[in-house]
Amino acid sequence: MSAEKSPDSILHGSCRPGFEAVRDAFAGNFEEGDLGASCAVTVDGELVVDLWGGHRDLARRTPWERDTLVNLWSTTKMLSALCVLMLHDREALSVDEPVARYWPEFAAGGKEGVLVRHVLGHTAGLPVFDEPVDDLAVFDWEGCCARLAAQAPRWTPGDGSGYHAETQGWLLGELVRRVDGRSLGHFFREEVAEPLEIDLHIGLDDREFHRVADVAALRAQPNEPVHSDLRALADSSSLRSAALVNTAAWRRAELPASNGHGNARSVALAMVPLANGGQAGGRALLSPATLERAFEVQTDGVDRMTGRHFKLGMGYGLHGEHTPLGVNDRTLWWAGWGGSMCVVDTENRLSVCYAMNRMLGDGDLRAPKVIFAAHRAQARGG
Repeated sequence: MSAEKSPDSILHGSCRPGFEAVRDAFAGNFEEGDLGASCAVTVDGELVVDLWGGHRDLARRTPWERDTLVNLWSTTKMLSALCVLMLHDREALSVDEPVARYWPEFAAGGKEGVLVRHVLGHTAGLPVFDEPVDDLAVFDWEGCCARLAAQAPRWTPGDGSGYHAETQGWLLGELVRRVDGRSLGHFFREEVAEPLEIDLHIGLDDREFHRVADVAALRAQPNEPVHSDLRALADSSSLRSAALVNTAAWRRAELPASNGHGNARSVALAMVPLANGGQAGGRALLSPATLERAFEVQTDGVDRMTGRHFKLGMGYGLHGEHTPLGVNDRTLWWAGWGGSMCVVDTENRLSVCYAMNRMLGDGDLRAPKVIFAAHRAQARGG
């Protein structure tokens, strides 16, 4: 894979012959005003595209480097779901069992029938907190988990989705802690990141803060729930500014739904087990049978929180008419607030990721441009 740098020094990294369209799509994002970003593609577990460019600060004085990290927002959920599937594979838990089997307090409020797969598929009925959680309370792990354990579901669990944008992190994280003893961030580090030598973190060490890109959150657009009762709850329970992402407290915390720190290379490599039959780096992280469970449809309809039609599997979005992010039905995906995204094509053993520090809202096509350029390149044989 030959090293590449554009004439105007916007891009750095490498791009295997045959994947130049990915580089061109990525470069086009900067021509249209992107701040700083990275993109990566793996095929058969090998990096075929590894590019970065732009700046990691809002003043555009500090260049985005190979080892720059950025907050991934909800793309983090792909990592958390992987951890839960790994524990299912090891029979430490079952996605078909009630959450309360592992977390007894969770049965309160009529939630004894909420299954692990309901949480993975955003159908558990707990998309927001009943009471406001402010900038300080969000870092109180035990307090947030206790709030969710005491709540009643907002609809019959399993009956359609309502995006658990933040709450899924505490729900899955506490589930992992209850069955494994380690926090989800700790589990991910020891069972995925370190064995596969991936620079990806859920809970960042202070020593790594100097590598983190500032996030430009001015143009971030939060989703407004479709249902009026959920809208009122979301308004009252979301007292935080997106700019919290640039604080030391946010970087240091473990928020498994929203504060993973990495770059496109690290996310694409972390998704290699999904793209390659459960295998990565000579290690079996998932059995084929457990990987297959990720494709089990949990819901296929209009989401109560976002108003968008989602087809959701076990922890991942699925390719469908309303979310056509793949080229076949063997596709898994998720996206982060403001623009990051990762797509896994298990049929073609491909993973592709785009991660950036300038948040945009509806109509943002930066990630899809990169992703579909990768699809086209792979279809042509790379």
